[in-house]
Amino acid sequence: MEITITTPALLFPAISLLLLAYTNRFLTISNLIRTLHAKYKTDPAEQYLNQIKNLRIRVHLIKNMQLLGISSLLLSVICMLSLFMGWIIAGKWLLAISLTLLAVSLGFTIREVQISGHALEIQLSDMDQ
Repeated sequence: MEITITTPALLFPAISLLLLAYTNRFLTISNLIRTLHAKYKTDPAEQYLNQIKNLRIRVHLIKNMQLLGISSLLLSVICMLSLFMGWIIAGKWLLAISLTLLAVSLGFTIREVQISGHALEIQLSDMDQ
């Protein structure tokens, strides 16, 4: 397989957009946690604890998504440097690892979206009764 310095550069726009999406999700959940925490302080209801517990799991997943995305981007940069230096085999391995990290990050994203959807179903379930 032919690999050039532009091959890992193709990941830059995708990873950058993913990191932006991850950051937006993190900020939204952070604001929601702060709101629920304030509500819990005034009315310590069990439903607030359950929602915060769910959000805590989501924050953990998003932190991992961000870490893996940033690691993927960093390895892409190192891959480009390796290819620039003429280290083709190292560049191929670094690109493979970078793509793997990106795939794992996307897997965490799928899980976080599933948890998010389930949380909304629980929130709306009281309307079904």
